Amino acid sequence: MYVTIADFIREWNWEATLTQEVLEGLTDDSLNQKVYPEGRSLGRIVWHFTTNIPEYLTHFGLNVDGVENEENVPASAKEMAETFKNISSSAVKAIEQQWTDESLKEVQIAFGREETNAQVLMGLIKHIIHHRGQITILMRQAGIKPFGVYGPPKEDWIHLGVENPPL
Repeated sequence: MYVTIADFIREWNWEATLTQEVLEGLTDDSLNQKVYPEGRSLGRIVWHFTTNIPEYLTHFGLNVDGVENEENVPASAKEMAETFKNISSSAVKAIEQQWTDESLKEVQIAFGREETNAQVLMGLIKHIIHHRGQITILMRQAGIKPFGVYGPPKEDWIHLGVENPPL
């Protein structure tokens, strides 16, 4: 758990960098990929967690600039990646400027239960990681090799001397 704002920012920056790498592997065509016909598209998922960052933080008392029209999902993968990068940076600045290490101990009601602000921030990171996993699966379905987030994708195991990677 985060004891200091610096603890959170260190993890946030690490996870945001990994997410940015995934997003930079997207193509405009891949944004339309869905798991099933009625499901969210890959682009909608990216736009959801990107625009949710300021919404989420604002809900818990921080002032963070958001996207003006979050319902309009861009058709450009580059625009989505750039928007994520900008919002991620704005979130860090808002947290650094508006909360202190002591703020992390404060308790709020989050989704029907009491959580410290440190837990609230952890929840935001987990939300992004959850959707990042969905995106890597949809990238595969769209014919794109995903970035190796916590380990190499299957194509890169050979560079590690493994011819038959684990399933």
